[in-house]
Amino acid sequence: MIRSMTGFGRAQVSTERVAVSVEVRSVNHRHLDVALKLPRALSMLEPGARRAIQAMVHRGRVDASVSVTPLPGEPTQRVSLDTPLAGAYLDARRRLADELELPMASPLEWVLDQPGVLRLEEPDPLDEVAAWSLIEGALTRALGDLIERREAEGETLGAALRDLHEALMSEVDRMTARAPAALARRQDRFRERLTTLLGSHSIDEARVLTEVAAYAERTDIEEELTRLSAHLGQLALRLKEGGPVGRPLDFLIQELNREVNTIASKADDLDLSQSALGAKAILEKMREQVQNLE
Repeated sequence: MIRSMTGFGRAQVSTERVAVSVEVRSVNHRHLDVALKLPRALSMLEPGARRAIQAMVHRGRVDASVSVTPLPGEPTQRVSLDTPLAGAYLDARRRLADELELPMASPLEWVLDQPGVLRLEEPDPLDEVAAWSLIEGALTRALGDLIERREAEGETLGAALRDLHEALMSEVDRMTARAPAALARRQDRFRERLTTLLGSHSIDEARVLTEVAAYAERTDIEEELTRLSAHLGQLALRLKEGGPVGRPLDFLIQELNREVNTIASKADDLDLSQSALGAKAILEKMREQVQNLE
């Protein structure tokens, strides 16, 4: 199936403690360019996440974001108690009380108020294996969602390209049908010009035929029409096969455009010129559509 390079996917996987959310967006790009954002504590999982994306997406700028958040009711931070530090504060207070012969009173509130006794820390990190299992599951589902949307848009683009392919075939058929008559008309006109130039002088018929044949060879478009038909056959086959067809179709359109330009430069006939211009307009529309394909 043909895919667009534009899409969006989102998925979430939860445990009893946390929820892992993945968002993936993609836009047009000449190659596959992946930008991945992971929580700092899980940065070691980036190579695996990149490989997962590269296995499912072949072309486009892909922005993937992974977030890990505690579920409602779960603490967002962990309270850490430094018991040895609390004991050190108490020992210092006791020594000071002894030296100054003051009564010793150490309420719990005083100990807890001392710097560093209570600290807020990040929650215990997920085990690497468990974290990867969650991220891989969410990433795979988000990429599946992304690809589904890319395929839906790709189906629309493919239908438009098939219609343009039919229109281009019609122009090529018109040029093919017109070519023999155009060639004969050019030969007759060339002969008339020679007659007018030479006037009453005798005409070397063999030389005339030679010149007419040389002129006909310079303006003959049969070879270009043959290549056009071959390229159009390849284009139709690519559209039917589907998959990542963006680059092959882009190449074929360049080749089609090259042949049409050659025909336009050789054409000494109004109908041929109009068909060549029509073909070029169709090819430009095809090129714009192909730029969106994976």
